[in-house]
Amino acid sequence: MIKKYIITLLFICFFVIFSSCYAFSKMVSVAGENVNLRSGPGQNYSVRWKYGSGFPLKELKHKGSWVMVEDFEGDSGWLHKSLVSRTGHMIVKVNKNSNKKINIRSGPGTNYKVVGKAYYGVVFRTVKQQQGWAKVRHERGLEGWIKRSLLWGF
Repeated sequence: MIKKYIITLLFICFFVIFSSCYAFSKMVSVAGENVNLRSGPGQNYSVRWKYGSGFPLKELKHKGSWVMVEDFEGDSGWLHKSLVSRTGHMIVKVNKNSNKKINIRSGPGTNYKVVGKAYYGVVFRTVKQQQGWAKVRHERGLEGWIKRSLLWGF
């Protein structure tokens, strides 16, 4: 009887911890150019990567005025909270190490005309999402629709 109670209690604890961690994970984007992703929460820590404006990231946790984030390739590090934004952005997550491009279309479906193409790692601002498609805008002005499964971000 006690064993059953302990197992049930452990299951409930695990569920609560997992749920709260999952609920805390939010998406953010980089606010600025050449933003340093650091190995720890402070300017004294080494720079792991540099990100450009709009790069989407998953927020993992906070420590003081620093935010631990993870990118679409699983790399993580710390950014100062002044360098993150809640403005939606997405990045092309398919065709790594390839010359293949994805299609950007005039509407949300494969029957719409191709208006542009993009390589792996290209960042777009999110305009809106509907029915498995995302309307996006590139910083150079190109706007169109990309199948949501080809993108990572919010």
